[in-house]
Amino acid sequence: MIYLDNSATTLKKPAVVIEAVTNALSQLGNSGRGVHEDSLKSSEVIFQTRQALCRLFNGEQARQIVFTSGATESLNLAIEGMLFGNDHVITTALEHNSVLRPLYRMQKEKGLMLTIIPADKQGNLDYSDFEAAIKEQTKAIIVTHASNVTGNIVDLEKISGICEKHGLYLIVDASQSAGILSIDVQALKIDLLCFTGHKSLYGPQGTGGLYVRPGISLRPLKVGGSGIDTFNPQHPTSFPTALEAGTLNGHGIAGLGAGVHYLLDQTLEKLSQESGRISKLFYEEVSKIDDLIVYGDFSTNQRCPIVSLNLGQRDSAEISDLLSYEYGIATRSGGHCAPLMHEALGTKEQGVVRFSFSSFTTEHEIWEAIAALQKISQKG
Repeated sequence: MIYLDNSATTLKKPAVVIEAVTNALSQLGNSGRGVHEDSLKSSEVIFQTRQALCRLFNGEQARQIVFTSGATESLNLAIEGMLFGNDHVITTALEHNSVLRPLYRMQKEKGLMLTIIPADKQGNLDYSDFEAAIKEQTKAIIVTHASNVTGNIVDLEKISGICEKHGLYLIVDASQSAGILSIDVQALKIDLLCFTGHKSLYGPQGTGGLYVRPGISLRPLKVGGSGIDTFNPQHPTSFPTALEAGTLNGHGIAGLGAGVHYLLDQTLEKLSQESGRISKLFYEEVSKIDDLIVYGDFSTNQRCPIVSLNLGQRDSAEISDLLSYEYGIATRSGGHCAPLMHEALGTKEQGVVRFSFSSFTTEHEIWEAIAALQKISQKG
């Protein structure tokens, strides 16, 4: 199988990630639940992973990295933990349901006020719309760093400037960008950065987290065992324990740490350039196919390695199935959990076929995928 579905999860992981998980399964105890060697070793691995992530995102303190099961939990924690019913929040049509559904639920159940900034037919935003949407009750802007449908990048510098000007919190969904784009939480003044581990950070599924700027307090999604302060009826409030009730996924975090160290050792820029080169080659060649439509803005070189397309009016699921069963090429079709993005693109009924690449994607695989699309188009 030629695997071109890396925006869903990276299938090909660095060997060090697999080795780290394997070793962790046989060597790590429960972090914070004892002073014996196996427990302490687990605590050390988890702390080293916090340090690596803090370095990757240029955070201020490693303890401000909070581990979760992935970006969905991180975004729910950020939204439920920061916002109240009488708050107003601004988000965009680019967002994943991991942002939209928690907001819709708070809107319905708690009276949260919500404004959604529209996207144009290329999936781009008009940044003046953010200024126009701000109200007296506006508390935060929640925005994805990159669309999981088009690969378009959002200008976080502009949005950060708007937030700073009006005293708003900035919450960023970095599910697609973490490990692909350089993210400096201090320079961008990001208050909450939510990320997943199993995509371009090369970690296992079931890992992820968020960076919480020092000084910000969030209501936890869950409370319970923490390994400390046992006789206190209230959950501890110190970071990161305040937001990490229960046993951490130490085995997965060990793999995530190995993935992040791989990115740091290989340099994110080098790996990003390779996946970007592959993505650009694919885009340029498939754009030559007569009845093929590509979605998104390719006028800039800074984008995530995603190319979403359709062949004429044919259903995206049909094309994705043909690619899989006849040509051995893995893609993803449909709505990609981003309903408002598809409304903007005009693909609500048809969906799109998404090709997404990583630094492990080879040029040979790209040419095989191009040839497959050409053949499917010719067959009609």
